[in-house]
Amino acid sequence: MARPEDIPQPTRDVVLNLPCPSFDTTPFVSGPPLSQRRIAIVTSAAVIKRGDQPFPFGSGECRFIPNDTPTGELLVSHVSINFDRSGWQRDVNVVFPVDRLKDMAAAGEIGGVAPTHYAVMGSTDPAAMAESVEQIAGQLKQERIDSVLLTPV
Repeated sequence: MARPEDIPQPTRDVVLNLPCPSFDTTPFVSGPPLSQRRIAIVTSAAVIKRGDQPFPFGSGECRFIPNDTPTGELLVSHVSINFDRSGWQRDVNVVFPVDRLKDMAAAGEIGGVAPTHYAVMGSTDPAAMAESVEQIAGQLKQERIDSVLLTPV
């Protein structure tokens, strides 16, 4: 995710002035306003902490990533040849936007950032992830998380 100050002019002004879409329908879920929601990230980029074992190919496991993990300590172990790592290498927030969530929480745009985020290996048979889904859902419920930001890879 590019920061506005990183986008060269005149493109920066164009991006900052793009209209946000409005929708005539009501979301199919209800809950508190965004400014009161605690948000967790679930990514399929196979994000790991430095020193952890990489995800094996086809793994259905999940990794719990504490929110206070420095972004410099995060690595991607996704094995697909179709996964372009150049954006990740420049800014971890491309696939794991934890810094942007922290910025939004500090600005009062969201209620807070979850203490734990979650990573799985993309390009894995969803049936192999059943146990991980249960683990993630249980931890989300335990931490009373209102919303999840999905970053599929």
